[in-house]
Amino acid sequence: MITAKQSAFVDPMMDKDDVAAMVLAKKKQAGLTWEAIADAIGMSPVWTHSACTGMNSMPKEKADALVKYLGLPQEAASVLAEFPTKKWDQAVPTDPLIYRLYEIVAVYGPTMKDIIQEKFGDGIMSAIDFDMKITRVEHPKGDRVKVEMTGKFLKYNEW
Repeated sequence: MITAKQSAFVDPMMDKDDVAAMVLAKKKQAGLTWEAIADAIGMSPVWTHSACTGMNSMPKEKADALVKYLGLPQEAASVLAEFPTKKWDQAVPTDPLIYRLYEIVAVYGPTMKDIIQEKFGDGIMSAIDFDMKITRVEHPKGDRVKVEMTGKFLKYNEW
């Protein structure tokens, strides 16, 4: 755990970008993993990263636990609990890993849509009632990245 003494920065006007920078700095300084941080607050690593970097809001008790665990200023808890404005700075990211995810959706998105709609009907997979797990799978040709996503099926209304 990082002590409050190590956390000298306090700004009452901090925003989600400021808190994300503090979290990332504390994570690096302490040599922590997202798994360790998530375990400390009782959440998944995927959700924890997303909330820490401003794309989701944290319930107050999780924000308080994170602030305590990382030794962040108490004001950071209220920022972590704020509703986010989800935004992307680029149309298509240039980071190779993130770009490949876009490529997967570009190539397989229509296939996924058709198969989901064959199995469920006319609707979408929720990104709100949603979870994701990322695991490493050993493989003789080289380890694999396994991304599991589950989202509630939402049928389009008819009126």
